[in-house]
Amino acid sequence: MRKVFLFISVIVLCLNVNAQINETSNDLALIEKTINLYIEGQATGDSTMVGSSFHNTWQLKYFADNEINVVTKSKYITGFKKHDRPKNWSARTVFVDITNNVAIAKVEISTATLLFVDYFHFMKTNQGWLIVDKISARTPHKLVEPAAPKAKS
Repeated sequence: MRKVFLFISVIVLCLNVNAQINETSNDLALIEKTINLYIEGQATGDSTMVGSSFHNTWQLKYFADNEINVVTKSKYITGFKKHDRPKNWSARTVFVDITNNVAIAKVEISTATLLFVDYFHFMKTNQGWLIVDKISARTPHKLVEPAAPKAKS
């Protein structure tokens, strides 16, 4: 009887772990979908795409001029104008970390002159995974001047 109880316990534990892994994988895919909405909207200036990735209470926080600046969702998305994706523009998700119904993601966006590093805070809502806050930093790329042609002797 003891062996049967142990066997059943192990099976139940394995099923529970498998269910948690499947749920985490599904959540990761849904978070990546939200990140991709944001990235594609940024790349093409589509305020609707960017705005749909944010919760209504979303805020951007960044440090400039020796102070923390805060931008609301409504103010942020008004600055977009649709355009073609720039040639010197790329983005990648560095990592996503999920705990129950909250998550954090690090995303890098590289333009011709700047590298933006964004940290997104997510919450799982009735509407799905939404970005509730973003903190951001930007760094100028080190531009390398092409070598001057050598003078002929």
